[in-house]
This record gives sequence, structure tokens and C-alpha cells, in this order.
Amino acid sequence: MRKRSAYAPWARVLAMAVALIVLLAGFVGTMAAPSTAAAAESGNPSAVKGKTYKVGTDTTFAPFEYREHGKMTGIDMELIRSIAKQEGFNVEIQSLGFNAALQALSSNQVDVVIAGMSITDERKATYDFSSPYFQSGIQMAIAENNDDITGYKDLKGKTVVAKTGAEGETYAKQHADEYGYKVISVDQSSTMYEMVKSGNAVAVFDDYPVLAYGVSQNNGLKIVTPKVPHGEYGMAVNKGMNADLLAAIDDGLTKIIASGEYERIVAQYLGEDGAKEQVKAISGKITDNGSTDGTQKKVGFLGLVEQSMPALLQGLKNTLLITLLSFVIALALGVAFGLMKVSEHRLLAGIANVYIAVFRGTPILVWAFFFYFGVPQLIGHSVNIWVAGALTLSLNSGAYLAEIVRGAVQSVDPGQMEGARSLGLNHKQAMSRVILPQASKIAMPSIINQLVIMIKDSSLLLAIGFGELLYQAQQLYAANFRVTETLLIVGIMYFVAITVLTWLANIVDRKVNR
Repeated sequence: MRKRSAYAPWARVLAMAVALIVLLAGFVGTMAAPSTAAAAESGNPSAVKGKTYKVGTDTTFAPFEYREHGKMTGIDMELIRSIAKQEGFNVEIQSLGFNAALQALSSNQVDVVIAGMSITDERKATYDFSSPYFQSGIQMAIAENNDDITGYKDLKGKTVVAKTGAEGETYAKQHADEYGYKVISVDQSSTMYEMVKSGNAVAVFDDYPVLAYGVSQNNGLKIVTPKVPHGEYGMAVNKGMNADLLAAIDDGLTKIIASGEYERIVAQYLGEDGAKEQVKAISGKITDNGSTDGTQKKVGFLGLVEQSMPALLQGLKNTLLITLLSFVIALALGVAFGLMKVSEHRLLAGIANVYIAVFRGTPILVWAFFFYFGVPQLIGHSVNIWVAGALTLSLNSGAYLAEIVRGAVQSVDPGQMEGARSLGLNHKQAMSRVILPQASKIAMPSIINQLVIMIKDSSLLLAIGFGELLYQAQQLYAANFRVTETLLIVGIMYFVAITVLTWLANIVDRKVNR
């Protein structure tokens, strides 16, 4: 009888994954953006009267959007509400975060996004924009107690931070080689500022009104460079869709500028001089809604895979490295604390119980922020992001592995210990030679499962700017706005990586515990 290859099932799994990519490539390829002609179709502003539109926005981008007394407020929020009132339509505002808002727009869960979104040629390939409603600019800020950095020339060899998809990130990356600094991108403004204050970055690049507002609110930073004009903000709808809404937004914007309402809104946050400057900057641009001339060509799904793969493979490499490193540490912690918990020594058992309770009872993100932002402020020295990531994953998983080890040891028949002791073995010898070998067989499936969980949990480290797989995907779709397709590629990569690692772990299990 012909022996079946042990590799056959896994080869079929990988073949299915490849087939899935091809099928989805064909499916997604049919979801191409509408033609330029459709995108350029003019809408009827009066057609929106009485209708309700869902508006996606960021969560923390003061003074444009932020929460005050539980309500979304800021320049963007007041503008869209004022325009809606002027044009006779209603809005339901959803605070999602910048990237999540764009994803919601692409999937038609919201109708329009207003989130301090700069109008760029790349974005015009995917979205239709309103007329510009704000002219932005870039500034750099540092910690208020930092007297070493006075300008861009002092950044050589250092790390700066910017917000993913924002103009500050674009500007920072454009000049990184010129001034010799490294750029880390994160998803939240608050995270950027904490990185600077904790010493994990020396400077932040951000839009000037956002920085100025934060400094005025005593956020611990100071601005050290003049404003560099850079980009204009617009409201975005899906390409070729909601032409009536876009026309109404432009019409309403024109009216509130003429009536002085626009200047009143902006003056609340940027002062009279800032408001007058904005009125002057955007006047005469109301008809220029940034419709594309067709020069930005949207590549197909397979082209997107080819473009994205170098960055995604680097992210996958980082994901696997941080996972395996953390797993080794977590396994050592799990065995140690698991044995301590079943120990007859009450102090050791108590220490194990506290460790397990603390790390099983708190979210991973809390510890990621603590190790990367909190510890540096406590010790006065920055913490390497790999160290912070490894500590976060290993200490959290170590608590779960400790319970797995404890359960496995206690699952061994008590008669095994009695038999070993009756043969003259002391407690230590009985544990190492009789109990633990049996416990390892019992625990191995759960340990392998914990490894899989750690791979997925590593994606949470993107919140502190660790360059794992999902972080790289976020950087890609912040630039190309192909959110669904990029996440599809990432999902398949996770599936293949976890499948292969599980296969390898099962091979080790069979060889060690046969």
C-alpha cells in the first residue's frame, strides 16, 4: 500500500490559499472605480434637501474634530453642520478614526468623510473631493524641556514621528534623506505626542493648527519651526457617487463664506487673524473641487499585490520575529510560574497567582503603552520598541501559559507521583522524570494554540508604531486607499503563516512526545 505523504494536507491548504487569491483577484478586479466621466458629473444641490447623510470623521484631530462634553466638535464638525443646515439636509456623524473612516467610505457605510483630509493626486484616483475648505501647513514640535533641537538640521540620526496618512507624514518622509532622520508613523495624534514626551521620538511633524492648538492646551510640546504651506483640506465622497451631496457641500461652503459664518467658526479655534488668513487662502477655489484629469491610473488587484509585497514581507518578517522571541520568553515564564502555582511553597504560589491575575486581567494595549510610553517617563530613558513589544507579548502570554502548565500538571494521575515516590524518587526527581513528561504531552496542543494567538496579538503593537504586518498594511492603504484589498492580502498572509507555523509545531510535538 502506498504511504500517504505527511506534507500532502498542507500542500493542499497552500494550494487553496493561492486559488483563493486568484479568485478574489478576479472578483475585486470587477470593483473598479467609476470612469472619470462619471466622476466629473455635476450634481444638483437641491436634490439633497430633507435627506440624511452619514459623515465619517477622525476621533482626535483637534481643533478640527474632537470630543467636548461627550459631543463631537471642532472646525470640521461645525462646518459640516453649518453647510447641512444651509442646504437643508441632515447629518449623522460617526467618529471612527482617520483610516477607519476611509474604509467605511470605501465600503459605503458612510457617505462622506471630513477629517482634515488633504487633497492629493493619489487620493483623487479613489475619491471625489469638495472644494478646498482649509489651507494647511506643516510645523515641527519637540518636548518643551528639550533645548537641543532648534530646527531640521539637528535631526540627523534621530527619530521623528508623524500621523499615518497626514500631510505631516508626507512632508517628514520627503525630507528624511535630506536631514538624515528616521520617520515612524502612528495612527493617533495623542500617540505621537506621547512618543515625543517619552523620548521615543525627538520631534513630531503635524499640521500647524493641530500643533498650535495642542501647545495652547499645554500638551507638553513646543513649536520650533515656522509654518510651511502644504496642502488643502477637502471633504471626500466615493468616486462617481453622491454628486448631488458634493455639489451641495460646495454650494453651502460658498454661502457660509459669503455670510461670514465660515470666518466666525474658524475664529473660535484659530483666532481672528487665522480666520481671515483662511478666508483669503480659499476664496476663489470653490469651483476647483479637485476632480482628476485621469492621469492617476488605478492598478488592478494583482498589480496591488506586486506593489505591496516588499513592505508586507518586511512586516511579516517582523511579526514572526517578535512572536517567536516573545514565545520563547513566555514559555519560560509559563513553565516557571505554572510550577510555582502548584508548588507546596505558599509564597511562590502567591507570587504566581498575582502575576497570572494581573496579566490575564488587563488588556495587552495597556501594557504596550505602559512599556513604550510610561516606563521611559519613569526611568528618564527611552525604551527600544522591540523590547517594549517583546515584554508586552511575553508577559501577557506567559500568564496564559502558566495556567496551561498548571492545568497539565494537575491533570496527570496523582497515582503517578505516588508510584514515583514509592520507588525512592524525591519530589523534584518525580516531577522532572515522571510528571512533567506526561504533562508536556497534555499541554502541547494548548501551547501551540497560544503560539497562534500570539501571532495575531502581535498586530496590536501597531498602536505604538511597531512595524509588523498590519502596521505595514496600514501604511500602504493610507497612501493608496485600497483598504479592503490590502487587508485581504494581509489576511491571506496571516492565514498562510499561521498554517505553516502550526504544521511545524505539530511536527515538533510528534517528534518530542512520541
